[in-house]
Amino acid sequence: MERLVDELSMLRDELGRALAQIKFDELSAEEERLTTAMAASDFWQHSVQAQEVSQQQARLERRLQPWRKLLADIDEALELASMNDEDLTDDLTSQLDLLTVRFVDLKEQLKLSGEYDDSAAILSIHAGAGGTDAQDWASMLLRMYLRYAEKSNWKVTVVDESAGEEAGLKSATLEIDGDFAYGKLKGEHGVHRLVRLSPFNAESRETSFAKVEVMPKVDRPEQLAIDEKDLKIDVYRSGGHGGQSVNTTDSAVRVTHIPTGIVVAIQNERSQLQNKETAMTILRSRLAQLQMEQHAEKLSELKGPNEQAAWGNQIRSYVLHPYKQVKDLRTRYETSDVDGVLDGNLESFVDAYLSQTLGQH
Repeated sequence: MERLVDELSMLRDELGRALAQIKFDELSAEEERLTTAMAASDFWQHSVQAQEVSQQQARLERRLQPWRKLLADIDEALELASMNDEDLTDDLTSQLDLLTVRFVDLKEQLKLSGEYDDSAAILSIHAGAGGTDAQDWASMLLRMYLRYAEKSNWKVTVVDESAGEEAGLKSATLEIDGDFAYGKLKGEHGVHRLVRLSPFNAESRETSFAKVEVMPKVDRPEQLAIDEKDLKIDVYRSGGHGGQSVNTTDSAVRVTHIPTGIVVAIQNERSQLQNKETAMTILRSRLAQLQMEQHAEKLSELKGPNEQAAWGNQIRSYVLHPYKQVKDLRTRYETSDVDGVLDGNLESFVDAYLSQTLGQH
């Protein structure tokens, strides 16, 4: 029985370290704050904000509940073991094995303990070098991420989309909301390279590039304060889809963050106010991503993104000809199941990246 007490105590200590790593106490306090806010009599008077708060609270509850249950069960087993009743030895031994398995499963979440890992994600795709082939490649990547989101039971909203002249896409921006959406997608940030026989150029072998940007969705101003003096806001007539009313009103919005030179332009069927709010959300998200990349404590320390350097930051190659292979150049993980990957089977690449970067937050 003494051995059981020691092993349960060691498991309890290891669990304590894991809880500290995921910032369990801070997350619990935030969950309690949101629960208290939801109990207010006027909570549902502002329905959009109330829905966001309730979704955030539910997400935190889903994340924390398994840890709470495991902590309670270990403490209960420790209490029983400390009674030194030999008749309980077999039951407690079995319980220790089950508790250990549950802890090993939960430890997978330690790969997703970064500051924004449980946030929604803003994912943008930009066609690069390669002309029509690159624009077609951008549309293939868009489908890949839409399928991955569908398999993950995430909600996807197309924020902005610009069609290519002949085929495919010049760019697209998605908002992806679901458990650990940013944490799982952040490793997709970078340049993706495609090698194949071109369907647009007499079956010649072509190499195409597309850049994927992944940012945590930072939609509340208090999460990342931006000085209004650092912004230049332009409104102009939308030239995109959305109907006659869009094309005849100055509904499109372009927001420039002067210190870094980051520009966000949004045009769709919604109002100028909604476009501005969307643009500000994406701007805050880009600044948060830049802040993490540059390890800056303050926005004033940020340097503008080096687009040319970023464009050369190739992270993954997709080869369809003369052989089939997808290879991540950071983790060295590869597979010959190109069709499966392009159909959204990204979990192995995601897991390989998270395993490699564990503890580097």
